[in-house]
Amino acid sequence: MSNTYRNMLLEARRGGYAIPAFNYTDSWEFLAIMEAAEELNAPVYAASARNTVDAMGLDICGGLGGIAYKRSLGNLLNHLDHCSDVSRCKAAVDAGYHSVMYDGSALPLDENIQYSRMVSSYAKEHGVWMEGEVGQILGRTEEGRYSGGAYIARMEDCVRMVEEGGVTSLAIGIGNRHGFYKTPPKLNIALLAQVSGILDVPLVLHGSSGLDAEVIRTCIENGISKVNVGTELHYTYKRKVREVIGKNPEDHAITSFALPAKEAMKDVARRWIKLCGADGKRR
Repeated sequence: MSNTYRNMLLEARRGGYAIPAFNYTDSWEFLAIMEAAEELNAPVYAASARNTVDAMGLDICGGLGGIAYKRSLGNLLNHLDHCSDVSRCKAAVDAGYHSVMYDGSALPLDENIQYSRMVSSYAKEHGVWMEGEVGQILGRTEEGRYSGGAYIARMEDCVRMVEEGGVTSLAIGIGNRHGFYKTPPKLNIALLAQVSGILDVPLVLHGSSGLDAEVIRTCIENGISKVNVGTELHYTYKRKVREVIGKNPEDHAITSFALPAKEAMKDVARRWIKLCGADGKRR
């Protein structure tokens, strides 16, 4: 693979910390992520899911990522999250994304591996990192929707995805869910530790919003190198906008509520950066 982009996840795996990956839905969330990372000298991922890409366009999202990559001296990577379309993953690579996720977890394993291999081959040709997924992430958000019973990844499937799918990082279902947790989760930490001990690729935790700090630290200690956060950022955005508009309903300047919202989101991003141990890890 080309070394076009530094593999921050391998550095995190070796260093015993994790890289936070924040999902953004517009430029204000993107700015909050970028500025928080700059302030804490932290490497981060800025991730866009299907709805964001549909609304903004791959060229715009790719352009934002390219600007932030240069401004951060290679410490902010633009990531396409939970994409189940091979052609769109390839288009994201062409648009300048630094990392893409092909999510075929809803498919039979053989098909998931087949399509993941198509994406990983194309990504590697362009020096781009590629994330795959095995098992299911519970919940219903823009990042994904699943409410079935068979969601825990199987060890043998994880091995096959890495060996045959060619992924450079792997998200696994261990009982985690997108969105806030309605009841305390029962994460399969033993499986996480087992997968981490056997595979040499960085592992990814999706659905981190609402998890206790100690749970996050335990996951990192047992092999997680990338922690995805979306819902908490979006919730903070909406809450602050409602608060500011409620106090000044006649103020029609967008920046009057967007700038306070950005600052509130930066507080969230800074807290997650520190929780993951990524502060001060900028290279």
